[in-house]
Parts: sequence; structure tokens; C-alpha cells
Amino acid sequence: MRFVTYDVALEVARGMQQPLAAMRRYRASLADQCRRALESVVLNIAEGNGRYGDDRTRFFAIALGSLREVDAAIERACMGGAFDEPPMAAARDRLGGLLWPQAHK
Repeated sequence: MRFVTYDVALEVARGMQQPLAAMRRYRASLADQCRRALESVVLNIAEGNGRYGDDRTRFFAIALGSLREVDAAIERACMGGAFDEPPMAAARDRLGGLLWPQAHK
């Protein structure tokens, strides 16, 4: 059985590939930070899904924090003109909504 939160994280990561290229043209260091934060989201969800109790909650909280970092990088890139609209906004919001209750148990 698939874990929906993980699937949505993968969708966001896949959907951010082209926007990351645009962000890289705007500011390479910001794009690299955003890419690493995206990887953290996916990897912490995967690892947290195999844990139990407080340990599980901690991994989901880290993933949620990394997602907030992705959001901030995208907002900053939008301010700098890299994007007209924030990419993957609906999917990122959905992922945050899925992570929030898992990170606050």
C-alpha cells in the first residue's frame, strides 16, 4: 500500500525540476538550497514512515520544516522575478496539510 504523503512529496519534487532550473538562473545558491530542502522533505517522509511513536513524529516535523524552507526559497525567487506565479503551489499546500497532523501528534 502506498503512503499518500510520500506520493505527494514525490509529485512536488518532480514538478519542481523545471522551476529549479529557472531559479538557478536567478540565483544558483538559492536553487541549490531549495533542491536540498526538497530532498530532505522526501527522504524524511520516507524514513519517518518506517518509524514509530515520537521518532516518527520527529521525522515528519523535520519534513514539514524543510517544506517551509522550500516555500521561503520560492517566495524569494518570486520576489526576484524568477517566477510569475509560485510553482507547484497547490501540491505544496496539500503536502503541508498532510504533514501537519503527522508532525503534531
